[in-house]
Amino acid sequence: MGAGLPDGAAPNGNNIITVAFQIFTEEDQKMTLQLGATAPDFEADTTEGRIRFHDWIGDSWAVLFSHPKAFTPICTTELGYMASIKSEFDRRNVKIIGLSVDSVQDNHRWADDIASSQGTAPNYPIIADEDLHVAKLYEMLPAAASGEAGSRTAADNQTVRNVFVIGPDKKLKLILVYPMTTGRNFDEVLRVIDSLQLTAEYRVSTPAQWQPGEDVFLGAAISEEEARERYPDGWKSPLPYIRIVPAPAARS
Repeated sequence: MGAGLPDGAAPNGNNIITVAFQIFTEEDQKMTLQLGATAPDFEADTTEGRIRFHDWIGDSWAVLFSHPKAFTPICTTELGYMASIKSEFDRRNVKIIGLSVDSVQDNHRWADDIASSQGTAPNYPIIADEDLHVAKLYEMLPAAASGEAGSRTAADNQTVRNVFVIGPDKKLKLILVYPMTTGRNFDEVLRVIDSLQLTAEYRVSTPAQWQPGEDVFLGAAISEEEARERYPDGWKSPLPYIRIVPAPAARS
C-alpha cells in the first residue's frame, strides 16, 4: 500500500516508522561528502606518477582542486596561480593536487600552455580522471555520468569545479564549489587554512574577514572560570555571547 510496505499490508505505527527510517537512510546515503566526513580514498594516475590519495597526503593537510577539462581559459589561470604560491602552502604543511577530466598526456601538454601564458608551470601533481572515477567519488558528477574523458566537453563536466581542504586526519574541512565563469580565490583558501589550523590547535573561532594575527573569539565550550585562567587580563565582550581575545600566536 505505502512505499516500502508489502502488498496488501495495512499501515500501522511500526511499519510507518520503518518506511520513514528507510527514506531517511536512503537520503542520508546520498549525502556522504559533508564536512567532517572522511575524504574518499582512491588510486589514480597523475602527472607525477600513480598515487594512493591517503598515502600521498600522509601527515600533511591537502587541497584537492578540480577542473572540468584541459585547455580551458579560467582553469589555466588557476593552475598557474596555484603554482606561483605553492611555497605558501608548503609553509603551512599543505600539499596541493589538481584534477582534470583528461589523460596524463593532455595534462602534460596543458602544463606547457600554463607555463607559457601564466609564467609558472604546475609544480604539483594533476590527477588524470579519464574514467570520471574521482569526480563521481567526490560527488562532482552524478553516478550515472558516462563516457570517456575524450568524448566529454567542458560543459558536460562543468560541475567539476570544487576545492576540498582535507586535514591530516583525512577529514573534509572545507568544500567550495565554483561556476566555470568565475576564477577561484586561492588567497581566500590560504586564509581559511590559517583559520582551520589555528582553531584545530586552540579552542577559538575566527570572525568575518579575519586575517592571521587578528583577534579571535573564545569557543562557547570554554567556561567563564577557564576563560579567566587562560586570559587573566580579560576579554572584550560587546555582547554576552561574544568574548574577543588576542590570537594565541599573537600572545606567545
